[in-house]
Amino acid sequence: MSAGLDLRVLARDALAGQAAWVVGGAVRDVLLDRPLVDLDVACADPAGAARRVARASGGAPFPLSERHGAWRVVLGDGRTVDFTPLAGSLLDDLAARDFTVNAVATPLTGGPPIDPHGGLDDLRAGVLRLVGEGALDADPLRLLRAVRFEDELGLRLDAASEAAVRARVALVARPAGERVLGELRRLSARGWHRLDELGLLAGLGGSASGIDRLSPGAAAGASPDLLLVAALGDSLLRLPVSNELRRYATTLARAVLPADGSARSVHRLRRATEPWALDALALLGAAPALAAAVERARAAEPAEPLLRGDELGLPPGPEIGRILALIDEERAVGSITNRDEALALARQEGAL
Repeated sequence: MSAGLDLRVLARDALAGQAAWVVGGAVRDVLLDRPLVDLDVACADPAGAARRVARASGGAPFPLSERHGAWRVVLGDGRTVDFTPLAGSLLDDLAARDFTVNAVATPLTGGPPIDPHGGLDDLRAGVLRLVGEGALDADPLRLLRAVRFEDELGLRLDAASEAAVRARVALVARPAGERVLGELRRLSARGWHRLDELGLLAGLGGSASGIDRLSPGAAAGASPDLLLVAALGDSLLRLPVSNELRRYATTLARAVLPADGSARSVHRLRRATEPWALDALALLGAAPALAAAVERARAAEPAEPLLRGDELGLPPGPEIGRILALIDEERAVGSITNRDEALALARQEGAL
């Protein structure tokens, strides 16, 4: 039901007759001609507004912060509408925000922007400037957000704001791990280098040297997970990562660069790292020829094994796995090609 719905219209209908302002990134993104996927509205009754938007859109409302009274509605297409309480004046609200480009408001019903901190001029100049240095102390996650905004929006910290960031690098690991991880996942390779340049990456236990070691061209198209592993290494596991990301990171960490591009070497790499063999090669800085060999091996992967474990006549245990792995490897290198040859190899290894 939510697809195609105008977020501003939804919010305006929910707050009909009430004073409300669009604030933060929503104003900025419209001015930058970026898609509006997250609307942030400051109003007197966030909970009531969220429930009314949810009823009109079929979205799901929930409190973002019991302490601060903010609410979010997630629409079926992934877009969100946030309602934050306006406890004091609008100017007080804008003064408490992080960067001037996010401290601009427009009336929800339409009208000229309210820009007490010069955010519009900064946006036109490509400048990312703190509303005040205290913004970083109030929420140290803004240290990472500064780099993310530079990376995503093509802005650059002004000299005073950059100095304020550098002076607070010791605070970078203070926010909750989930919030830190959320910001890091949105960085490109360029953003990771900027994080390193400002001294923030070292504060998280990482280094951009891992990204520099990626295979030529790999960094530009690397997934967020690969960049996380490359930049943070073992330090990534200090963050509250999912079980799947933990398995991915530990698999890549134990990968060994093949000595050559032979079928045997490629098979052993794949056995140790699939389904992430290509990412493992990228992390190891491998030449493109090895990645091509992995892709050829994947394309030639047989649909069925030559033998199954229950055909070996052995009791359950690791020996079955060893023999099946040996058969798979010899098949991959071409030394056996059919079931009879697989049976002969199994007998030679003490099965059957």
